[in-house]
Amino acid sequence: MLLELAIWLQGLSPELGFFRVFQYLTFRAVMGALTALLIGLFAGPAVIRHLQALKIGQPVREYAMQTHLVKSGTPTMGGVLILMAISVATLLWADLSNRFVWIVLLVTLGLGAIGWVDDWKKVVNKDPEGMRSRDKYMWQSIIATLAALTLVFAISEGSNAKVWELAMAWVRSGFQVQLPNTVGLWLPFFKQVGYPLGVLGFVVMTYLVIVGSSNAVNLTDGLDGLAIMPVIMVGAVLGVFAYVTGNAVFARYLLLPFIPGTGELMVFCGAIGGAGLAFLWFNTHPAQVFMGDVGALALGGALGVVAVIVRQEIVLAIMGGVFVAEALSVMLQVMYFKYTKKRFGEGRRLFRMAPLHHHFEKKGWKETQVVVRFWIITMLLCLVGLSTLKLR
Repeated sequence: MLLELAIWLQGLSPELGFFRVFQYLTFRAVMGALTALLIGLFAGPAVIRHLQALKIGQPVREYAMQTHLVKSGTPTMGGVLILMAISVATLLWADLSNRFVWIVLLVTLGLGAIGWVDDWKKVVNKDPEGMRSRDKYMWQSIIATLAALTLVFAISEGSNAKVWELAMAWVRSGFQVQLPNTVGLWLPFFKQVGYPLGVLGFVVMTYLVIVGSSNAVNLTDGLDGLAIMPVIMVGAVLGVFAYVTGNAVFARYLLLPFIPGTGELMVFCGAIGGAGLAFLWFNTHPAQVFMGDVGALALGGALGVVAVIVRQEIVLAIMGGVFVAEALSVMLQVMYFKYTKKRFGEGRRLFRMAPLHHHFEKKGWKETQVVVRFWIITMLLCLVGLSTLKLR
């Protein structure tokens, strides 16, 4: 919005050179982060008071850690604050004619809406389980599939008009149009190694990345500040990848696919960082507010869709190793329990408690120790992800 205004003012009065700075992507990314940070910090207390007035308190499951029972009643659905800050900052500072900006925003807000319904059911019905899993999964699947079908053509072409032409050509040809290698699976640490996926393969992979990352962040969000800081760090690195893949010179030099328009996602990633830091101000132990599913599902999906656009799905799995471990711990715990119950007549557990952060709490780690150590691990993994830019 501000970019379009600056260009218009520059056209009216060329001597107003100050407005040229609005055309610089790095400046707008920094301003997007700063805007989201300020919105979050100033609006945070009012949002928390409003949630308290509505008695939107976090219910705690009966089988949860005993040390968490004191958190019962802490305002939840604080993810609304995060999404508000991200949306306003992105709409202010990003190029609104960019198709990737709208795709990411719509996916993020769509998943946030699912989380909002889930949180509302928990609060109104006083049910810690909230929305039925199959209903939540169905709506996530719809959003992820629509995003995947849009992205397979949006990534393949450099302009909005050509994207639509390619999609129509694909339909008219009986779904046989050959797509460029940019929609293949790109491997880190290798020089321009990409495996063609085709439309179906790309859609399936994108679906799994968006749904998987959304649920993985949601499972990680169980301790004060545990999920938000890794989201900030992973989002920051994805912002770097967005800048590189959207710049023909840098992409060619670093042997990455050049995808026109992805650079604008740096503004969105900056907004995630600013909004996340503002939320952490209130979410640090002892938390004044929780993000709830409205925040966790949305932020996880946002990271997934950005990673797909910049063709770094594998790097996302590396940098989000904490999210992956948390999700795997739940899956393995459930599968092993069902297997041993069927085999031995009694269910057994691999971990003392799942998700993984509760396992370490059961082993005697304090909540703050688990959180900070998982932050450190994420920081190391993000450095590994950054190294893939050059180590090929």
